[in-house]
Amino acid sequence: MVLKSSAELEIMHEANAIVLGTLKVVAEAARPGVSTARLDELAEEYIRSHGALPAFKGYRGFPATLCTSVNDVIVHGIPSPRHRLKEGDVLSVDCGVIWKGYYGDAAVTVPVGAISPEAQALLQVTRECLQRAVSVARPGRRLSDIGEVIQTHAERHGYGVVREFVGHGIGRALHEDPQVYNFGPAGRGPELRPGLVLAIEPMINQGASGVVIDDDGWTARTEDGKLSAHFEYSVAVTHNGPWVLGLDRT
Repeated sequence: MVLKSSAELEIMHEANAIVLGTLKVVAEAARPGVSTARLDELAEEYIRSHGALPAFKGYRGFPATLCTSVNDVIVHGIPSPRHRLKEGDVLSVDCGVIWKGYYGDAAVTVPVGAISPEAQALLQVTRECLQRAVSVARPGRRLSDIGEVIQTHAERHGYGVVREFVGHGIGRALHEDPQVYNFGPAGRGPELRPGLVLAIEPMINQGASGVVIDDDGWTARTEDGKLSAHFEYSVAVTHNGPWVLGLDRT
């Protein structure tokens, strides 16, 4: 695990502020009739206008700035001019940037117009999973404590926790050790130490936890065709507790 200095954390805070700003622009533009390719264009324009680089574009061959995952797509949906959003869709947007040699990474799931109460509940619980996970990212806790609180909260509401994809360390590389699982049990793995930065990203399915991959090799869908939601923050472990990078310290 690579521990960051206070100066490095400040740079990563700036990187993630650009990510969160990008996600805000995309969320506001995600309306019925808008293509996911247009959202991708807006994201790249925002990132480059702030002096950063899109982290995902070209990463392992991924063709776009954003991952745009609609409805039953869990993660890694590829933006397309042919895919226009519809009223009632749920859209997961994952974004990363490179800023001063460091990475930022975050994701949000947003409603497109009016969505069903069932979809609203899924988004709310997944957001709560992330909030609960962030709260335990503090010195002295074990890595698997993060996954345990995510799993417990999601399964209490009858949802499936995706196991094929995980969170990760982040810093000068987009993916660093350790992997951050979204399930327990608690009390396992390395002890969390100040300076560690983790991209915590619960991926929660409305139904079963199974995953299938499209022929494009990227798009990951729920096996049963039900909805999925995804929220992510890059979180620094500090002596004063968790710091969601990109947001002001509380």
